[in-house]
Amino acid sequence: MSSYEIPLSRRAFTGGVAGAAAAVGIGAGEASAAPAEGPSAGPAERPFTVREDRGGRPARRPNILFILGDDLGWADLSSYGSPHIRTPHLDRLARQGVRFTHAYSGSATCSPTRFSLYTGRFPGRTKGGLAEPIADRSAGLDPTHPTLASLLRDAGYATALIGKWHCGYLPDHSPTKSGWDEFFGNFGGALEYYSKLGLGGEYDLYEGDATYKDLRYYTRVLTERAGDYVRRDHDRPWLLNLNFTTPHWPWIADGDTEDSAEIVRRIKAGDRGALQHRDGGSIAKYTAMVQDLDRSIGHVLHALKTSGQERDTLVFFASDNGGERFSYTWPLSGNKGSLREGGIRVPTIVRWPARLDGGQVSDLPVYTPDWTATLLELAGARPHPSYPLDGTSLAGYLLRGREPGERDLFWRVRGERALRRGPWKYYRGKGGADQLFHLGRDQREQADLAGREPGLLADLRAAWERTDAELLPYPAG
Repeated sequence: MSSYEIPLSRRAFTGGVAGAAAAVGIGAGEASAAPAEGPSAGPAERPFTVREDRGGRPARRPNILFILGDDLGWADLSSYGSPHIRTPHLDRLARQGVRFTHAYSGSATCSPTRFSLYTGRFPGRTKGGLAEPIADRSAGLDPTHPTLASLLRDAGYATALIGKWHCGYLPDHSPTKSGWDEFFGNFGGALEYYSKLGLGGEYDLYEGDATYKDLRYYTRVLTERAGDYVRRDHDRPWLLNLNFTTPHWPWIADGDTEDSAEIVRRIKAGDRGALQHRDGGSIAKYTAMVQDLDRSIGHVLHALKTSGQERDTLVFFASDNGGERFSYTWPLSGNKGSLREGGIRVPTIVRWPARLDGGQVSDLPVYTPDWTATLLELAGARPHPSYPLDGTSLAGYLLRGREPGERDLFWRVRGERALRRGPWKYYRGKGGADQLFHLGRDQREQADLAGREPGLLADLRAAWERTDAELLPYPAG
């Protein structure tokens, strides 16, 4: 046993989750370790209820700090194998909790994944979720649709969203219309980090539904706001969605005021592509942005600890989709916008000191809608009966080692389809050919086994098409 390994606790992942949990701690720069085999899951248990914490005391419903990075690649953290990016704060978070190695986003771009998180349902169940991503004011999250925030608020939680919303624009759509008590952040998909100018040249920093003037580096502003929220004297459990824009383009690090000024000049001159910054950026610049994101999260986690809430707060970290131009995603293929592994597999870490032991690694396939179902159950909230969830709660898995059982993970974007069942992935790209990959042996999706397994291919294709038939069709054009 290495100096980083600890015995698997019986408080979490008890009963083994076959091939899904390993007692491996994570050191800085350490790559993913092979999970250990365990006995099969036990008989079905009663629905999850929080009764006692690990100290034997009556358990509190957890505060929830849900942190999203933006366009962060699967291997962009040192704990996920990056050879050049150092992320000590997120690595420490992983050592203290559970690091998932087969976790996925709900879609391959920003706003559909956010729809799947906020609703717990496939993006294609709602009109706004069909935009990939939302690029104008014609689409958004229907304020009448139940959300993670509205359901938790009904269950007694305070709710806040700080950072990127990207689920529609005023006057019809905003976080405060969809269940969040408070909102501070940007409505659109991207903004220039200093000026806060968005894709259309509009100023895009708001507090509630009113613009808020602050021309400091955006990651600093969000970090400060999140720290202030955490440190409040809360009289009830809370949900904070902390949605950074880092490391989304434009490639502007803290202190790059000259680059910022040039992009602002181009925006004001009518250059609609200025924010995409296709003539800028580098691996070094991207590294600086990711490491700054890590430091910023470290500041928020420090505020959580010094406020005395660390033990009773579930902290979740992930990316909204796969990496972009400068991301490190080896050995995965594809990137943002694609249903190849590199476009949807994302780093994912969960820590809850009161209920979960640290130093654990899971290769259970999970994705964004699962976390909505999980958080609702842990918080004692119920989904709306008219809007059934598409995710599976992982509460029993996390707290008792109860495996969810065989199920399908489903994705659909324009021109591509994918479905994962166990180690098998069915994929059809824009070329129109059905492909089949065994991800346990071929994470890079290079060995197409469609010809060897025609029956399995047909089964997975039929399963995908059954789910697709339930969803809204894409609009023409």
